[in-house]
Amino acid sequence: MNYAFFGTPRFAEIVLEKLIEGGMPPSLVVTNPNRPTGRKHVLTPPPAKVVAERHHIPLLQPETLLNLKSEIGKPDFAILASYGKIIPREIIDLFPKGIIVVHGSLLPKYRGATPIQTALLNGDTTTGITLLLMDEKVDHGKMLSSSALPISSDDTYTSLIEKLANLSADLLFKTVPEYLAGRIIPREQNHTEATFTKKFQTENGLVNWSDLKEAEEQRGVKAKTIDRMIRALNPDPGVYTLKENKRIKLLEARIENDKLKLTKIQEEGKKAKEV
Repeated sequence: MNYAFFGTPRFAEIVLEKLIEGGMPPSLVVTNPNRPTGRKHVLTPPPAKVVAERHHIPLLQPETLLNLKSEIGKPDFAILASYGKIIPREIIDLFPKGIIVVHGSLLPKYRGATPIQTALLNGDTTTGITLLLMDEKVDHGKMLSSSALPISSDDTYTSLIEKLANLSADLLFKTVPEYLAGRIIPREQNHTEATFTKKFQTENGLVNWSDLKEAEEQRGVKAKTIDRMIRALNPDPGVYTLKENKRIKLLEARIENDKLKLTKIQEEGKKAKEV
């Protein structure tokens, strides 16, 4: 297969690694440029780049895709898994069989940037993966296939990334050959049922101190709500509370006797600790 792979973070890393190990390596990987990370702002390659270099796959890291036509070559199609940039129409049109998007929800539910976190925040018991053909609107294109995945009560954003990425690779192995052979007819989404997600900001992770105390001491909806926040919004943008104007990060928790039980926190200026 002659295809390009677009992807950047951990989710893309897992999908790319599995595709390579399964005998379906891309001819090109397109990922974001290296970025400063951590307190020391060390310039760090994205996870997908590390995989590409380890397997000696040609790599592009453009800041913008607008002048990429000549560098991409002539792949038949592309797979996009959590790339992080808008793909312009002129790039989509480079691929005769289109760009197959790997999306972390059962479309048309949860279009947009944060489908996995939103499912956790909403207390959903099922999520999944949809493979669709990219068009000019966000997660709007025709669907090729989908696969559901149950959400357990202790799943976190991190654990669901792992599960859904592995599910994505398995679904790609089944779907791509069938699509290229013309045995899958892309089907329109029911756009009237579409829901949309948003990017979460730091303020979305704030838990009022009084609400936290109530969740720890009393049975009720606040315990479940804060537990879902902790599982959904860590590590980014993070969940925290303010006590006497000092920030305390709420890193891990569980529900115990219908109350919230914090199990890992990090007080401002100190190392994370089990509680």
